[in-house]
Amino acid sequence: MASKVCGKCCAPKHALPASRSKLKRSLFVEAMAGGIVLILAVLGIVPHPLKVGDQIDLATQQRMQQREEQLRQEMIRLQQELDKMTQKLQSRLFLKNMLLAMWEVWPFGALPGALVLLFELFWMATEVDSDESESSSDESSSSSEEEEEAPVNEWDVGRFLMQQMQVPVLHLAKRCKVVEALVGDLLHACHLITLNTPLLRLEQCIGVGSAFEGWSSHWDTVYSLLVPLKPPTGHCFHLELGAGGELPARHGRVRVELECVCLRQQLLGDVRCFLHRPEAELGRNQGPCLLQYLCSHSYLDVEKTACWFQLTAMNAWLLLPASHRCRLTVLPSSRSCKLRLEKVSGRSLSIEILFGVQQGDSRVFLTSQQARAGLPSSTTWLESCAVPEMLFFRFVARQAPQDSCHLTCLNLFARLLEGTGFSTYCLKTVLMHLLTVIPLSRWHRGHLLERVDGILQYLQRCLEDKQLHHFLLGNERVPREVPLPVAFQTASPLNLFQRLAQEPDAHAQALRDFRRLQVRLRSLL
Repeated sequence: MASKVCGKCCAPKHALPASRSKLKRSLFVEAMAGGIVLILAVLGIVPHPLKVGDQIDLATQQRMQQREEQLRQEMIRLQQELDKMTQKLQSRLFLKNMLLAMWEVWPFGALPGALVLLFELFWMATEVDSDESESSSDESSSSSEEEEEAPVNEWDVGRFLMQQMQVPVLHLAKRCKVVEALVGDLLHACHLITLNTPLLRLEQCIGVGSAFEGWSSHWDTVYSLLVPLKPPTGHCFHLELGAGGELPARHGRVRVELECVCLRQQLLGDVRCFLHRPEAELGRNQGPCLLQYLCSHSYLDVEKTACWFQLTAMNAWLLLPASHRCRLTVLPSSRSCKLRLEKVSGRSLSIEILFGVQQGDSRVFLTSQQARAGLPSSTTWLESCAVPEMLFFRFVARQAPQDSCHLTCLNLFARLLEGTGFSTYCLKTVLMHLLTVIPLSRWHRGHLLERVDGILQYLQRCLEDKQLHHFLLGNERVPREVPLPVAFQTASPLNLFQRLAQEPDAHAQALRDFRRLQVRLRSLL
């Protein structure tokens, strides 16, 4: 896996003159070959005027037939070389056009989404250059001149991957900042609209998911943001976590209660709080109440909250300057707010806004995200570790070398996992464990192949043991910079491969998927 590859196809810009000279030599060889074919054709048509008494003896006739056969074989060989050379030039032009086309879509799309195509082009160009070097080695003088003009650079796969992914990752980070700023402005406008309505307070948004963790494997990336919810004045939240579900996939409900704030309102004069104010006066003077409009049986309703925010966001968008440049579409969603922004140029951006209620001082939230198996009611919220995982990747980014390859590894495996039974969360868990075991100084891009091999070995051991522990539960290696509830810190490790231990067929299928993953990786590297 650690074999070195030729760097001609991915040489830097200063190597372009050598490529032009090589192309000129190729065209010169073509012209020479065409001339030779023409001369040989003439020689085959015009007979030699050898006459011995107006008769050609048998020996001369045999030599002419042998010569004719040699010339025919030589013509076939030259034609084959000419066809091969033409095919190489076409392949090189195809490679150039494809890379230029991919560079044009680079600023908006995520280039790692076309990683497989890049690998194919990379190896195609490598084979073309290697064939040229073999053919030129037959002529010692030409080979020595080529070495003097364009010395071969030692390129490895790690450097190639890092350079191909560096710009897309930078563009991904810039787009994340733009999305965060845009949603922040939208929330501020929502706050202005709902300022006099005691419903919900919208806190500053938090980017979660693969995009905000620094990696993304798809062109159509959905930028997910979590908006923490706070109760309005005179209300309080009480979280009721379900005892049936296991951490960190527990269900919970958010009970809304009124609280007395009369003492706080004494500065305003003789003003009573919501709890001690008559219902008639409350409805006449204060407008909608949280318990009345966004709750069901005193519990905060996810679907009502999502519907309220969608309507508020549509009105708030008209207050933003961006509304004159982009068109906002609110997509159907019962538990979140899905937005699609379209520019005049036709480019679009997908954003999903989730809602969450924070658990104490930790960064674990009860969120409105949809569970895979569905949720029993609209008042049920799902426990999520998306924010702690995002904080962990930010911590690693601050501590790791500038050219660390951990995100490259995750992005690479995310592409290779398509069509297998492994999820990206499974590989992300493996990577997070290794990032706390292997020193971050050893994640330099020069160690890329070694780290990729380490991820495969770790996953193979987990499959053999039928055991992969959740990263945040009962793990003493989680950095202190990632705040977790006490229940997470003292919990027993959770086995994400529990199903493999219980179902032999599922375990056999996982082993087959792992072998398929190995074959895919070896075919690329």
